[in-house]
Amino acid sequence: MNRSPEPSICLASRSPRRRELLDQIGIPHQVVTITVDETPRPGEAPAEYVIRLALEKARAGRRQAGTAMLPVLAADTAVVVDDQVLGKPAGRDDALAMLWRLSGRSHRVLTGVALAWDGRIDSRLSVSRVVFRPIGRDEAAAYWASGEPADKAGGYAIQGLGALFVERLEGSYSGVMGLPLFETGELLALAGIGPLNQFTREPKSAYE
Repeated sequence: MNRSPEPSICLASRSPRRRELLDQIGIPHQVVTITVDETPRPGEAPAEYVIRLALEKARAGRRQAGTAMLPVLAADTAVVVDDQVLGKPAGRDDALAMLWRLSGRSHRVLTGVALAWDGRIDSRLSVSRVVFRPIGRDEAAAYWASGEPADKAGGYAIQGLGALFVERLEGSYSGVMGLPLFETGELLALAGIGPLNQFTREPKSAYE
């Protein structure tokens, strides 16, 4: 019977999308449950906001992990339009208002990612530009009825039906999903965790 590999990191997030992305690059992990106040501070820029929350989540995860001395990875994603952060919709009317606001124009998706390890903490920022096609009111209502937008920042999920609205993406697809793999790979490498290490083999000698 095959045993699951031992986790390399703790993930301070319950997001199934972040777990899927870590699985995609072959990083075995375990989840630590945290609670962090995500209220933006007065005058806080969106980039500062997502980095601050990623750092706070990583620190909270480090405290929660206790004696399990694995690195703790955390992330926070924000959809930003007109320099305003769009959070998760409060309900149907809020979700529809977000979609109509994003309709036929571009917005930014910022994801801060942080890794707490070996007594230090490092962070990275991913910035992507997403362009939406015009969205009709009937299809916005149908999208809400699908159930997908209810718990998504900005009221849409690029990895789901929300992809139908995306005309163009400049930046990181995984970053828009919630965990930018380029920046995540950089942080993991700092801690000596290389997703490709498992495929590295010393070349055989000609005499072997």
